[in-house]
Amino acid sequence: MNQDLDAILAAWPFDPSQINARLITSGDGHQKVQLRLDLGIIQMELDGRPDGQRPENFESWFAYYQDAFNRHTQSGADPEEFLLDNQACHRLQQEAIQYYHRYLSLFQLQDWHRVIRDTMRNIQVAEFMADYAESDEHAWSMLQFKPYMLMMHARAAAILQIENGHHIKALDTVRDAIEQIELFLEETEFDGPPEECTELQFLKDWLNELESTRPISPRERVERQLAQAISEEKYEVAAQLRDQLAKLG
Repeated sequence: MNQDLDAILAAWPFDPSQINARLITSGDGHQKVQLRLDLGIIQMELDGRPDGQRPENFESWFAYYQDAFNRHTQSGADPEEFLLDNQACHRLQQEAIQYYHRYLSLFQLQDWHRVIRDTMRNIQVAEFMADYAESDEHAWSMLQFKPYMLMMHARAAAILQIENGHHIKALDTVRDAIEQIELFLEETEFDGPPEECTELQFLKDWLNELESTRPISPRERVERQLAQAISEEKYEVAAQLRDQLAKLG
């Protein structure tokens, strides 16, 4: 067997200016996602754990430790006595990196549903470790990336909502993410002004852009026409527009 990967890598050059991701069909007929890096290619499952493994017969190490926590509390033990040791934190962090690579790839491929799923999953891991890691250092190893995960989650969710015609919901989604990041910065005593948080600034700029392109509702359109009619002293037109507003509720 030829184990040299040069031909495969040459057929898919690495472009450092963008995320290099693609879907392929494996030998068993299932789709998988590939991410091209400067030194090679990562191949991942679309669902479940990205590397396809099932640690301790669970979908992931996160599912395994969630089950351990549930068994701990169901036994009557104090939830605060549950601890994630060094090995557990290392497993969860390394596993989260796999999910990061996947949702980064899926974002490029515009698979918004799976991006939403994977980003929320990693947010939950970060919060789980923040609550139960045996040391602050272990907790922060994941929690420090929460603003980025919140940003990516909001972007995917808002884009999907816009595609489905729910522009107002998309605005609310972005606003909620901004509030969550601001709260995170406040609670963690972010070193520097909030404006230096690139994720927060991106969402604020994007929110302004989305608001400027928001479709005008029928009521807003009539209200603008009414204001113009009044300014031009077209009172008969204004009366008709007021009737239209009354019908719109």
